[in-house]
Order: sequence, then C-alpha cells, then structure tokens
Amino acid sequence: MTQLTCAVRTFLCLVFASASVLLPWSQAQAITLSEAFSLQLDVSALSDYRSRGISQTQGDPALQGAATLMHSSGAYLGAWSSNVDFGYGSSTRQELDYYLGYYWQISDDIALDVAYYDYTYPRQSDLNYSEYYAQLSAYGVSLGGYYSDDIAGDQSMLYSYLGYTAALPLDVALDLRYGHADYKDPIWISASGSTRNSYDEWEVKLSKELFALTWSLSYIDTDLSAAECANYMGFDDVCSATVVAAVSASF
Repeated sequence: MTQLTCAVRTFLCLVFASASVLLPWSQAQAITLSEAFSLQLDVSALSDYRSRGISQTQGDPALQGAATLMHSSGAYLGAWSSNVDFGYGSSTRQELDYYLGYYWQISDDIALDVAYYDYTYPRQSDLNYSEYYAQLSAYGVSLGGYYSDDIAGDQSMLYSYLGYTAALPLDVALDLRYGHADYKDPIWISASGSTRNSYDEWEVKLSKELFALTWSLSYIDTDLSAAECANYMGFDDVCSATVVAAVSASF
C-alpha cells in the first residue's frame, strides 16, 4: 500500500468518525452560558495541516479542535489543538495554541479582529512562540497580519495577507488568500547556496454546507523551491502545491 493510499484511507476514517459525532450538533449555534457569555466548539478533519502554505504533518491527515469563550462585548479567549509531525528529531506530536482577542463588528460589512496567540508544542518547548494578530474585513476583502519576535528564541517574522470571500452559485463559497512571510534572517537556502528571508504563499478554497457539515477543497502552494524547503524544514515536499480536503462543524 502506497504512502498516499494510507493518507487517503486515514483521512476518510477521520471524516466518517467526525461526521458521526458532529451530525447531531452541527446545526446548533454557540452554546449560551449566560446573557453575556457563550461557548463555541469547532472540530475539523483535514487531509493535510498546512500553515502558511507549509505542511505541519508531512502531508498526512489532521484532526483539529477548538473551544472559544465569547463575551457579548466582543472579547474572546480560547484554545486550539492539532496533531503535527515534524519528522526525525522531533519529539512533539501536538500543537496546542491559546488565544485572547477582541472582535469589533463596526457595521454589517466591516469588522476588526485583534488577538494574541501563544503556540505551544508539548514535549518540545524549543518550538514554542507567540504572535500578535490583526485583521480588517470590509465587503468581502480581508487585510491582516501576524507578528512574532520570539521564533526559535529571537527570530522575528511578519506574515501579512490579503484575502477575498465571495458567494458562488449553488451556495458555494469562494475564499482567496495571498500571503507573504518575511523573516528577520535569511533562512531559506537554495540549491545554489543563495539565501532569502521571505516567501509567498497562496490558497484558493471552495466550500459548501452539505449534510449539516461544511465541506471544502483548497489548492495551496508556495514559491519555495524543493531545496529551500528541505534546507529549513528537513523535507523537500512539504512546501509544494497540494489539494487539501476538509470537513468541519461548529456548535
């Protein structure tokens, strides 16, 4: 059995397991705790966990979940987790993130979201880092960014992106994103030995609500070469173009 067949089979098992659990709940709204507080739970199964164009699971499936406590003022806090696989030499198999933020719905078409994220990796604390996040959304267009100054201790990075969301026929949603990751140091080394400190990534995503769940297909790619990817990530295929299938639900 090929590695791809194993990945597909594992993903299908995750999909069926997730669907059987989520179907009774997926049409529910956030759980009301009081007049001021509500709790939202999110669960997703994906064929690959890609972060800013780069696989965090070596192309294998991922199961992710989040719990967010929301206040009527717009303030929120929560936790998010996913399995990860960074390959040889890595002792962690989980990413566990904590976040605190504020969402301001300025009007029906304009919103501002700001937050602080703390990313942790159990059993491998040297990978831990934090980020500041902000996104302005207006009339389907999103402009946002994440800034960190403690990656691998003292590495800083600014990831900025431009996105667009539109409704297509048959109740299909289209999401487009173009992102740019800019590091302080030139960490990407090509086959010729030249270096650079930034790369671009992009995603085209189609999603639809079906059987009370949200199903999606995404095309994701970066402008990193196989050599640049291998020199930094340890594998030459985790930055290349791929199609990611996912199913998710919120309740």
